[in-house]
Amino acid sequence: MALPAYAALWFLPFALPICLYVAYTDLAELKIRNHAVMALAGVFVAVGLIAYPPFTSEWASGRIGPIPMALPTYAWQLLHLPLILLVGIGFNAAGAMGAGDAKFLAAAAPFVWTADLILAMAILAASLLGAFATHRIAKYSGLRRFAPDWKSWDSGKKFPMGLALGLWLVTYLALGIARGS
Repeated sequence: MALPAYAALWFLPFALPICLYVAYTDLAELKIRNHAVMALAGVFVAVGLIAYPPFTSEWASGRIGPIPMALPTYAWQLLHLPLILLVGIGFNAAGAMGAGDAKFLAAAAPFVWTADLILAMAILAASLLGAFATHRIAKYSGLRRFAPDWKSWDSGKKFPMGLALGLWLVTYLALGIARGS
């Protein structure tokens, strides 16, 4: 993994409670709250300054379109947020995902290193399948009695993706701690 283990170790304790909250609110209300998304983005902005000190390391070279640039790692990672937000807005407009899901993905994007994109996509696919199967099993079993008022039980084709997205980010960061560079 390209994600540095020390960075994942800094991020996980702050991201974990937010991801749990997002999973709960999406299951209970079919909503990912804006304050949770802002908190996750805030974690990267604040803790990222410690995990990737912007002016103490070499700047990485890259391109924004045809323009070559050198920026600190912190800035490159932060640029993922608006890019993924634009993609998410497109998916939301097409009806492929909810607005909260798109905003959560955008807030989570700075945590993911570009070199880990294929691994992150594989974790996301596994998280989606696992969360969907677990939700459907719980929906049609006695487990439903523990939370009978959750809107996700009777949502038809709608699926609370916050459960899968939270699991994805926590799994990625945990793997970063275990196997990061």
